[in-house]
Amino acid sequence: MTKTLDVITIGRAGVDLYGAQIGGRLEDMGSFRKYIGGSPTNIACGTARLGLKSGLITRVGDEHMGRFIREQLAREGVDTRGVITDPERLTALVILGIRDEDQFPLIFYRENCADMALCEDDIDEALIAQTRSVLATGTHLSNPRTEAAVLKALTLARKHGAKTALDIDYRPNLWGVAGHGAGESRFVESARVTQKLQSTLHLFDLIVGTEEEFHIAGGTSDTIAALRAVRAVSAATLVCKRGAKGAVAFAGDIPDSLDAGESGPGFPIEVFNVLGAGDGFFSGLMKGWLDGESWPKALEYANACGAFAVSRHGCTPAYPSLAELEFFLKRGVIRPDLRNDEALEQIHWSTNRHRRVGGDWSQMRVFAFDHRMQLEQMPGYTLEKGGAFKELCLQAAMNVADGQPGHGILCDNRIGRRALHRASGSGLWIGRPCEDPGSRPLRLEPELGPDCGALGEWARENVVKVLCFCHPDDDAPTRAAQEAEVKRLFTAARRNDLEFLLEIIPSKVGPVDDMTSATLIRQFYAAGIWPDWWKLEPMRTRAGWANAIAAIEENDPHTRGIVVLGLDAPEAELAASFEVAAGFDLVRGFAVGRTIFGEVARRWFAGEIADEAAVTEMAQRFARLCGIWDRARAAAQVAA
Repeated sequence: MTKTLDVITIGRAGVDLYGAQIGGRLEDMGSFRKYIGGSPTNIACGTARLGLKSGLITRVGDEHMGRFIREQLAREGVDTRGVITDPERLTALVILGIRDEDQFPLIFYRENCADMALCEDDIDEALIAQTRSVLATGTHLSNPRTEAAVLKALTLARKHGAKTALDIDYRPNLWGVAGHGAGESRFVESARVTQKLQSTLHLFDLIVGTEEEFHIAGGTSDTIAALRAVRAVSAATLVCKRGAKGAVAFAGDIPDSLDAGESGPGFPIEVFNVLGAGDGFFSGLMKGWLDGESWPKALEYANACGAFAVSRHGCTPAYPSLAELEFFLKRGVIRPDLRNDEALEQIHWSTNRHRRVGGDWSQMRVFAFDHRMQLEQMPGYTLEKGGAFKELCLQAAMNVADGQPGHGILCDNRIGRRALHRASGSGLWIGRPCEDPGSRPLRLEPELGPDCGALGEWARENVVKVLCFCHPDDDAPTRAAQEAEVKRLFTAARRNDLEFLLEIIPSKVGPVDDMTSATLIRQFYAAGIWPDWWKLEPMRTRAGWANAIAAIEENDPHTRGIVVLGLDAPEAELAASFEVAAGFDLVRGFAVGRTIFGEVARRWFAGEIADEAAVTEMAQRFARLCGIWDRARAAAQVAA
């Protein structure tokens, strides 16, 4: 059978609620960040980020947290065919914090949790037959039911020629040899645990653990003696993690010193968070092992991935993409606190952001009804009627999208709050404006607060959008003031894990040519602003688009892309501009508003058209623009 997967991990899957405050007691935490967690889940995601085709076998509850895990795994690119929904049990939770580099208080909420109900019937031989390797973790050897599931998976893996790996992952309280309050304890001696582990070690080709984990596997606190005890029952390659000293691999006999093992280069970085470092390490190790690299090279990958993990908040969110790992290994450590390395963090963000909010945005057909000033000036407008009209706009967008990817909206919170909230979870791309309409120099909406703190209340799928009327001929004070305001908003967006769209319209300020947009783009990058999206006005020449795209790609090769704005142009003019723009792959589509809703809004506020007719007409207009764009793109691809 063709191997369609590189690795399947098996075991724990839960939700990590990470304390956002650093250095305090868990008792004093005031807010938490939510991530997926559990060693097998972390490793499945970590290996997927490095380009391996990964799958996970586990159970989750039939509730919000279980659905969160499923959805996040899908965003990470992890195969979920082995993820069983348990109708009776809740998804596991962990509440944890970062006190300092040695203390990491955590509490496991795993009493009769879903993943501990994993059983032999959950192991599908056809799925196991499709993978090159199976990776198990020690926790699921602690219970007869889950142990039976793991042993079946390992037996099937060996039957179908797959490699097998074990992360000892010893958590004493999950084995019942420490109390609930001892979540951070990593070692309690137990002859029962040692005996159980040693009865399974012969099933593995690779065994990975810290010195303390090999102590429990070997039954002695003498590391060399413990490794030799494991070697006596297993021919696996043994990889011993040594913290700041890196790690060593032993493919054969165990020498008298750990230093005699094969090792890879380490990285002098600041330890910020030790939680999840081992899972990051194993992700890099699996990448090297399955790619056939030497142990020193595989350990270099592993050490680097572990370095990323200990330098950032959270477990899975900290792990690198393959592009990020390659950049880091080529460039090296510039500053030891990696999370504050601006160049590295930009690559981390831009190559992993699709995992924060999913969706295929390679094509963008966006109905922009975030307009405020234009509606407020229409005869018959009231705030209540404005909100009702924006709900009609949303319905039109949803009718056209009909559940298909590649459609979106721009909607504000001031007038369109009900539509904005209703759109959440609909599958639409959602952009949300922040500028005070028409302001120049740029001012932000007062509701954002002086530090843009209100972004912390936004739905994670909302994209922060700001329109800046700017021109290369702006005087120095105007340029500085506008760039500072955009930078303030951009920084707050990143702080809150929100994507950022920058719209620039120079033609409303002064004359434009083929270099105008490109010059502005370079100026914003020079100011330290890295938009995920650009919204640009139509350019009539290929040279204008080529210059703008060159300015973006020389600064950010991982940008999401560009959408073309409409400027209330008639459909015929938009069709002509689409024809030029569609010839460039980085132009993903359009974000057009008044061409779709302008005339309909005037008639609706005047009472000349009913709700249903308004929705129908706007849907027709939006659908026509989608068709015009799709045909322009198809023609450009044929021409290419």
